[in-house]
Amino acid sequence: MKRYPLVLMLEPLFQCNLACAGCGKIDYPKEILQKRLTLTDALRAVDESGAPMVSIPGGEPLIHREMPQLVAGIVARKRFVYLCTNAILLPKHIDEYRPSPYLTFSIHLDGSRERHDESVCQEGVFDKAVAAIRLARSKGFRVTVNCTLFSGEDPDDVAEFFDEAMALGIEGITVSPGYSYQHAPRQDVFLGRSASRNLFREIFKRGKLPARNVPDRRRWAFNHSSLFLDFLAGNQAYQCTPWSTPTYNVFGWQRPCYLLTDEGYADSFRSLMEDTNWEAYGVGRNPACDNCMAHCGFEGTAVNDAFSHPLKALKVALLGPRTSGVMAPDPPITYQDRARTVATIPVSKITRANREPEVDRVQ
Repeated sequence: MKRYPLVLMLEPLFQCNLACAGCGKIDYPKEILQKRLTLTDALRAVDESGAPMVSIPGGEPLIHREMPQLVAGIVARKRFVYLCTNAILLPKHIDEYRPSPYLTFSIHLDGSRERHDESVCQEGVFDKAVAAIRLARSKGFRVTVNCTLFSGEDPDDVAEFFDEAMALGIEGITVSPGYSYQHAPRQDVFLGRSASRNLFREIFKRGKLPARNVPDRRRWAFNHSSLFLDFLAGNQAYQCTPWSTPTYNVFGWQRPCYLLTDEGYADSFRSLMEDTNWEAYGVGRNPACDNCMAHCGFEGTAVNDAFSHPLKALKVALLGPRTSGVMAPDPPITYQDRARTVATIPVSKITRANREPEVDRVQ
């Protein structure tokens, strides 16, 4: 197959109990924020895509009343599900779930206490998330941390946070530079590609030093392929493969990816894969994509490269990403005048593919 999904991004709602500075998912009118994917539609999307992994972001998924049944349905299909949550509601709902090798709670933490609370624009959230991690671990759940890095990060602080995260007993860290959501409340928090690569090189340098505050001296464990980490450090000249991480939400199958909200929707997964002009997206192909290094676009590329060059992937896995020397070049710029306005379409004019999928409204 030329294009195949590795991870389905399943967004059952956009509503959230936080308003983070770098989030563009909550900038919808009230009637959209109150919409929910039905359990039937959500599981149909899981079956339709056939992806072996399902990531459930939001909004805040734990707000959805049928989330326990949805997770149970995905686990019953023996698909790996990552339930992404800010963890505020997790203590209240955790007994509605059962530990399984197929279920992981992916807890949102963007750094140490001060940094994370600043990122989510609310004090006390870091402490709640850490308490929820400890609770989930005590009940036998798999737990990872989902960390997004923004401008102004100090490599020493990030390294110390990674040490602290590993000391909590999590399985790994998902890390990515923040993508510049057009509708995010703040636009000064996002990293450009050069800044991202330099930051990750400095962080990975510190990762090769002895770990601090980790009793078993365990190295950082990342929930990524080795070559994606090498890409973050500027050592791989990758192009985006958004088809590897398709998105389904209350509007349908989103083109082309989880991050671009103004490109319209497909009526079916097959239409998404076959009818989307994939060549119109990616670094150098579309100005909206030029600063993106997010794992939802490039992890699939790294996985393909690993299968094609397993010895290269093994070397990086053993030695870690290279942290010095010349960086790989960016893809050439090929977009023309058509692409110059792609990031300026207002939310009110987003193409909905002339359909409204079946949804449940908040009672």
